[in-house]
Amino acid sequence: MAGTIDAATFRALQDAAGADFVGELVGTFLEEAPRMIAELRSAFDAGDVERFRRTAHSLKSNGLTFGALAFAAQAKTLELAGLAAVKAQGGDPLAALAAEYRSAAAALEALARA
Repeated sequence: MAGTIDAATFRALQDAAGADFVGELVGTFLEEAPRMIAELRSAFDAGDVERFRRTAHSLKSNGLTFGALAFAAQAKTLELAGLAAVKAQGGDPLAALAAEYRSAAAALEALARA
């Protein structure tokens, strides 16, 4: 779990917004991110270039907010590569993002409770 969330970014968010509010934000992220990842997969499967880009961008931004830097970097890679390049990779290129989300989610839950 250590290193999954950038501690300085998370602390700065807590300092700016308050620990209680950040706890609420984490809860919202944990609720919405799985739906957004499903939306990304749906856009991937449907070949919807713009929806894929927008969803990857939103996931990147949300990850950066909490200091989930690896998650955000993976989402950024998907966003910037574009749907065609991601599809050309073959296999399941969204699996790594989903796995990194699970790691980030566990770390965020622990930090929000601390």
